[in-house]
Amino acid sequence: MRSYVAALLWYNRSMNENNGRFKKGEHRSPETEFKKGKHWRKEKLYWNKEWLEKEYQIKSSGDISKECGVTDTAIIFWLKKLGIKRRSISETRKIKQWGCSGEDNPMFGRKGELNVNWKGGCTPERQEFYLSKEWKEACASVYKRDSAKCQRCGCSGKMNIHHIVSFSVREYRADINNLVLLCVKCHRFVHSKKNTNQEFIKKGGVG
Repeated sequence: MRSYVAALLWYNRSMNENNGRFKKGEHRSPETEFKKGKHWRKEKLYWNKEWLEKEYQIKSSGDISKECGVTDTAIIFWLKKLGIKRRSISETRKIKQWGCSGEDNPMFGRKGELNVNWKGGCTPERQEFYLSKEWKEACASVYKRDSAKCQRCGCSGKMNIHHIVSFSVREYRADINNLVLLCVKCHRFVHSKKNTNQEFIKKGGVG
C-alpha cells in the first residue's frame, strides 16, 4: 500500500512540475509499455511476408481468408502492406479455372454428391414441379387455348401462366382449368394489393 501511495505522490508531483506533460524520453511504466517492432496482438500467419507470398502463389485471397478465419479484405490489406503484387484477372482465372468448358472444367461430369453445390437432394418442390413433363404439357395447352394472348388486356408478347387457385393446392397445379395466360404487367397487378376485386383469384376448388 505504501509503495502505491508513494508512486501516486511521485506521479502527481512530476505531472505538476511538468505542467501535466511527460518529459521526452521519460518512461513511467517500462514493464507494460509497447516495445518498438512489437504488437499487442498475437502475430498471425498472414502477417509474415514469406508465408503469405508462398500461399498466394497457389491460392486466392478468398481461400486464404477462409483458412485463416478472417475476411478477404484483411488478406488484401496485408498483401498491399507487405508489397506482394496481386494477380491480374487472367492470372486468377488460371488458378480458379473459370470459364473452362468440357473436360477442362474440374467440375465436368460431377453430379449429385460429387458436385460442390450439392445440397443433399433437397430441390425445392416448386422448382422440381416447374421442370416436370406434366407442367410443360399443361403450359403448351394453355398457350394454345388462350391464343398466346393475355386474358386480361388482350395483348401479346411476354406471358406468364397464372394459377387461379393457389399453387399451394397440389391437386390443381397442372389443371388447365386453373391456369390462365397473363402478360407480365397484368400478372403483377393480379398479385398486388390493387386487385381489390380479386380478378383471376379463387380460393378452394375450380368452378
